[in-house]
Amino acid sequence: MKNTIKKILQKLRRLDYIVLYKHYCRKCKLNENNVLFLSSSRDTLSGNSYFVYEEIKKRKKYHIETMLKKSLNNKYSFAEKKRMTKLIASSKYVFIDDFYPIIYALKLRKGTELIQLWHAMGAYKKVGYSRNANPKSYTLTHRNYTGAIVSSEQIRKNYAEAFGIDISKVQALGVPRTDIFFDKKYKEEIKKSLYKKYPVLKNKKIILFAPTFRGNNINDGYYDFSKFDFEDFSKQLSKDYICIYKMHPFINNHPDYDIKKDKFYLDLTSEREVNNLLFITDVLLTDYSSVIFEYSFFKKPVVFFMPDLEDYKNSRDFFYPLDNYTYGPIVTDYKDLVNTIKEEKIDLKKIEKFDNFFCSACDGKSTKRVVDYYLKGR
Repeated sequence: MKNTIKKILQKLRRLDYIVLYKHYCRKCKLNENNVLFLSSSRDTLSGNSYFVYEEIKKRKKYHIETMLKKSLNNKYSFAEKKRMTKLIASSKYVFIDDFYPIIYALKLRKGTELIQLWHAMGAYKKVGYSRNANPKSYTLTHRNYTGAIVSSEQIRKNYAEAFGIDISKVQALGVPRTDIFFDKKYKEEIKKSLYKKYPVLKNKKIILFAPTFRGNNINDGYYDFSKFDFEDFSKQLSKDYICIYKMHPFINNHPDYDIKKDKFYLDLTSEREVNNLLFITDVLLTDYSSVIFEYSFFKKPVVFFMPDLEDYKNSRDFFYPLDNYTYGPIVTDYKDLVNTIKEEKIDLKKIEKFDNFFCSACDGKSTKRVVDYYLKGR
């Protein structure tokens, strides 16, 4: 009874969308050539959505619309709600790439394809229903997807569990935004562009400091900066290195140390996509971030700085044993961090094993494969 009430409340919170959607389902036909991209965390098309959008646009027979907003905290006006529900009701294909709470309460009309292009690749820290012992008992979230993509055959089951959908709806088609890693021309253009935009990066080894957030979501996300000594890190490494500082967009707090006054640090947190930065990175410094999957294509050193490892395991946990992910050294105490970075260790055999398990469907042709599969090769 309690779980039924929770589902009812979830629908009541979206009652205005439900009413409007039903209205437009009666009023509008489902158009086989209409494609809609939705996002509640990005106000511009990026990542997988951008690549899929560009590929569909090249086919010149589809009418494509977008409905984007920067964050869940930005509310839609009534006019925007009407536009959104009309677009959903009339679009054959609806693509999302993240959590999208509005659509879960809708009972989508027959023929609508709701496809999750999930923003992260691989299967690292547990998400969605994987974090709950009784996943289908209390919420409608994720469960109306007709399709989802993953980066390898081996992790289809993990995403099926995370989204609470049947494994037949999860396809190992690869991750569209990884196609750039197999494009030599793109690689050279991006490197040239970044060095021109940030000349301070020239003639230095580049450390990319890119940890993920702690907490549950965009509202309470944080990073414990007390575990990291920014001043000491600069003093010990600034002779040979420069550090790109790239925080997860959910991290709401800031370090006490003023990194903007230290030439060793270059704050590129505002750069939405981290992938381009990987082309110029010499050492990745991260923790539980899914950026490790993309970085594995480069076969370069990575250091896992995990001072809160035991606490994180207890609060979040991983799909697989941690050793399956750490193709570089783990550091749990800051005092060992600098020397570990200087060593720049690479375990090529472990990286290859990691790639074969988590990234085998990514080959530079993922975007075309995704569009061909869902649009039936049209």
